[in-house]
Amino acid sequence: FYAPWCGHCKQLAPIWDQLGEKFADSQTVVIAKMDSTANELEDVKVQSFPTIKCFPKNGGEVVDYNGERDLAGFTKFMEAGCSKDLAGTPMDEDEEDEEVVDSDKEEE
Repeated sequence: FYAPWCGHCKQLAPIWDQLGEKFADSQTVVIAKMDSTANELEDVKVQSFPTIKCFPKNGGEVVDYNGERDLAGFTKFMEAGCSKDLAGTPMDEDEEDEEVVDSDKEEE
């Protein structure tokens, strides 16, 4: 989940595209991008950009990815079936991702 204005998302885009190419012929993996400024899913919690989630094909529990944001880290995670052991630990609020701005709040 990304926002077009997000600097971290822009930096991640080429790596994400490489990941998509790597799994392009896969029958079990879809690498997708969703513009969170144009699409909203009630059941999906996005607090910062980019937010990376794995939605298992079998409808299992969604896994938030907080590991290394490089091709090797993403590939290992995907090849392990979105293993929680390889998903990394949630980032602190002070770390890299850009916070989501709540457009529903009125400016004071």
